[in-house]
Amino acid sequence: MSKSVKLKRGFTINLAGKAEKNLAEFSQPETFAVKPTDFVGMLRPKALVDVGDNVKAGTPVLVDKKHDNISYTSPVSGEVVEIRRGEKRKLLEIVILADKEIEYASFNSYAVSDLVKASRADVQQQMLDSGVWPNLIQRPYGIVANPEDSPRDIFISGFDSHPLAPDYNFILKGEDKNFQAGIEVLKKFTNGTIHVNIDGLGEVNQVYTAAESVQINKFSGKHPAGNVGVQIHHLAPINKNDLVWTINPYGVIQIGKLFIEGRYDTSKIIALAGSEVKNPQYYKTFGGANVRKFTEGNLNNDHVRYISGNVLTGENISVQGHLGYYDQMFTVIPEGDKPEFFGWFLPSFKKLSFSRSIGSLSFLNSSKKEYVIDTNMHGGARAFVQTGDFEKVTPMDILPTHLIKSILAEDYDEIEALGIYEVIEEDLALCEFIDVSKHDIQAIVRDGLNLIQYS
Repeated sequence: MSKSVKLKRGFTINLAGKAEKNLAEFSQPETFAVKPTDFVGMLRPKALVDVGDNVKAGTPVLVDKKHDNISYTSPVSGEVVEIRRGEKRKLLEIVILADKEIEYASFNSYAVSDLVKASRADVQQQMLDSGVWPNLIQRPYGIVANPEDSPRDIFISGFDSHPLAPDYNFILKGEDKNFQAGIEVLKKFTNGTIHVNIDGLGEVNQVYTAAESVQINKFSGKHPAGNVGVQIHHLAPINKNDLVWTINPYGVIQIGKLFIEGRYDTSKIIALAGSEVKNPQYYKTFGGANVRKFTEGNLNNDHVRYISGNVLTGENISVQGHLGYYDQMFTVIPEGDKPEFFGWFLPSFKKLSFSRSIGSLSFLNSSKKEYVIDTNMHGGARAFVQTGDFEKVTPMDILPTHLIKSILAEDYDEIEALGIYEVIEEDLALCEFIDVSKHDIQAIVRDGLNLIQYS
């Protein structure tokens, strides 16, 4: 039965620079990359190609030696031009110089009627070989799903409430058939419910309303209403021995295309957003795109922070960096490395703050006011101050302050009892944003998940 959930806690961050609903014309980036760092839990990545090798879209280029049945494949066709490594030869990126015309590795294609009749074994191997499998994320732990598991339920968040998030109604338009094909495939992995959760206050996307064999749920409220972890908590919470899978709508569509068209198609529409972008708008490209083409001649200044993803959970990359596997937006904001006279002491209406601090009068502004923020932390890490604010921005029946403290103390029993199985980094990202103690809350959450997972 469908549910409607209204969240009372949270904090919506309104930033300047939201992408206009316009698809820009531009020349495609020259290079694309596969980054092992995108895949949480990948412990032993191994490159399957060498510099100079030619690949097609869907050719395996990377594998995790711990789960070598899952292929991580090239998003485009072309030549492998660089294999970037970090400290201790840690594999960071496999870079491909793309062909002008993309060639695709060939996979089996299905009519929708045949896809309905196909077995789990029929579809699973093709998903593992083609590169679409990493779209499936396991909860708890937020890692790539194990093909040997069968989830209790599958959850799809149909909207994004992060700052400057792309409009799913725009980027998913016309994908009804592919989305339904993806649902037909996902049905083969669970005897439970496939939940599609939509914005209860926004325009309802036909891609979702036309979908069959799913339960449509409505969520309304402040961010993080669009986080799938929050949605799971209010629909069917995860207990110690439970296992569920999550996937974003683009991943469902990519799976559908694989089986209908017989190819690994990473084409996607991404949002270029942020206060430092002259013309924030949408671009159609391929997964792992180099970001330089999006910003050439399109920035207000050059002293900026490039973020693959959103400002709360995204990855800091260089101007020559590449988009992450799961990211559908690229954000550019001012770099915050300039000293500020009297810092947060001087009152201002321009400073965004959750609390009614001396320096920020943002609580007196309209809720629709857009802010320009930079990366300045306004201080370094200090003693953990308990304010009660974490609980105000976390619309879940957990105690985030106590959970974070139990992780720092490595108290395994308390970590479990306080709800570690229900969260990953993004679910407590707002706590990091408002934390007066300047702790890296998301890194602490990952430490806690690792403590439990590998204990």
